[in-house]
Amino acid sequence: MSDPDRRRLRTGARNAIRAAGEDSEALALGMRSRAEVWKSTAFLALLLLSVLVALSLLFTLILDAFLDGRSRLNLELLTNFPSGVPENAGLQSAIFGSLWVIGMMILTVVPLGVGAAIYLEEYGEGNRWYKRVIEVNIQNLAAVPSIVFGILGLGMIVRGPLSLGQVAYAGSLTLALLVLPTIILASREALRAVPSSLREASMALGATKWQTIWHHVLPNAIPGIATGAILAVSRAIGETAPLLLVGATVFVTFNPDGPLSEGYTTLPVQIFNWVSRPQDEFRVLAAAGIIVLLVILLVMNSFAIWLRNRYQRHA
Repeated sequence: MSDPDRRRLRTGARNAIRAAGEDSEALALGMRSRAEVWKSTAFLALLLLSVLVALSLLFTLILDAFLDGRSRLNLELLTNFPSGVPENAGLQSAIFGSLWVIGMMILTVVPLGVGAAIYLEEYGEGNRWYKRVIEVNIQNLAAVPSIVFGILGLGMIVRGPLSLGQVAYAGSLTLALLVLPTIILASREALRAVPSSLREASMALGATKWQTIWHHVLPNAIPGIATGAILAVSRAIGETAPLLLVGATVFVTFNPDGPLSEGYTTLPVQIFNWVSRPQDEFRVLAAAGIIVLLVILLVMNSFAIWLRNRYQRHA
């Protein structure tokens, strides 16, 4: 065999080996791609299943409450005061009490939470020890049971240093302490999401740091802050244990006339009172009260979502 024939033979063998190697790599790549597709599909199916299970449970609970309480979902439920006679009992004092307590809580906790977030995110110096202590305590407070805040409110707000007494604003302050970590954490994330280039551009044009925060950073962070407020309201409006400790009573036949009104109740407290009674008629009232509470929560959250979307469009 001549030298050119040997070279052609070696070249052909190398090409055949290279082609076989490329085919095996392509086959392995195809097998990995199919495995990744199957994994992605299975993970997506698991996520959808989790959402469906959660929504199914929520829908079942709401439907069960609606079916149990639909016979009392009428105007008298909203206009009558609580009564020992189930046919005459209503939620008027509980509705007004909830609006006072939650409204004053929002007016108190949002400025405090946003102010704390602004300090920690915009003015806090690097990794100082006191900043780390504050952050650790905020994260720990987010996991404290609500009854502990009720005890704190009883010792510090109703009695103790503030000594406000068993008034509606004492309940508002207690719930404000309960949801303050949520507001701070959500506001910090919203401030952190604002591009640093926006701050630099504003200060390069001669604006002070506070002017930059007030006119540029906060308007762009409002959607995230509103999300935190929605989560806070959703948690606070359903709390019962802290309010029982700071003065919310289970039988009130008048509407509170202000945040410093003594003798108030809220929807969760009134529902708790009806559920604890042995008569079936009061359990029907409790189911109807749950639907009213959910409707009020939906209306308040819808307004907050509308406000958030409005600022997102103008940002």
